[in-house]
Amino acid sequence: MKPISQLFSEHFSGRKLPLDPRFPFQSYKPLDLSASNPALKGLDISDPDVCQGYIDQVLKESDGLVAYGGYLEKRNLYDSPRFVQRASYMRDIHLATDFWAPAGTAICAPIPGTMHSFANNADPGNYGPTLVLEHQAGNLKFYTLYGHLSSESLTGLRPGKTYDSGERLANLGLPEINGGYAPHLHFQIILDLQGFSGDYPGVCAEHEVKFFSNNCPNPNLLLKL
Repeated sequence: MKPISQLFSEHFSGRKLPLDPRFPFQSYKPLDLSASNPALKGLDISDPDVCQGYIDQVLKESDGLVAYGGYLEKRNLYDSPRFVQRASYMRDIHLATDFWAPAGTAICAPIPGTMHSFANNADPGNYGPTLVLEHQAGNLKFYTLYGHLSSESLTGLRPGKTYDSGERLANLGLPEINGGYAPHLHFQIILDLQGFSGDYPGVCAEHEVKFFSNNCPNPNLLLKL
């Protein structure tokens, strides 16, 4: 079988972004929320207001509108009593690319897809309202997950509904709706959903990285940031 990176490059050319196209690409700025970032020392970024304050500072200093990053980033964000760890071991390695933008920002399908499933994963630290699209490109079948949406984003959905590239999917939710985070989109590629519906692990433990990084390849295969 061809490498996943080759399959994606054969089927998808150009940058495929899931945010409102009114944000020019020049306004996207990288964000480091890793445990090794000294600028985060002493900051409780599990508090959405504190996290938003830091993001606003980064964007102001870089003249940006959208902050992005986070794939395989080890974060202190999840080591907090605010968030429920649903495993007996620490899961703190992020499996997606995050886009930090204002609540209400439109989310669009970056490529054509079909609604696979959706759910409100409402417990603290989870995704809140979540969508999963299914995609088929030749023999390549995969899924994209969109987490931390508004509650209205789940209205009127049905499995099997088709979306064109650039078609509006949802909107970003507020912290009280999106699992308790500063507003952002969690965008994840998944090869095998393993029976999940409207959900899939978005962080993993260090001993799980090999499996999850294979099953959840770098979103930059599509994003080309």
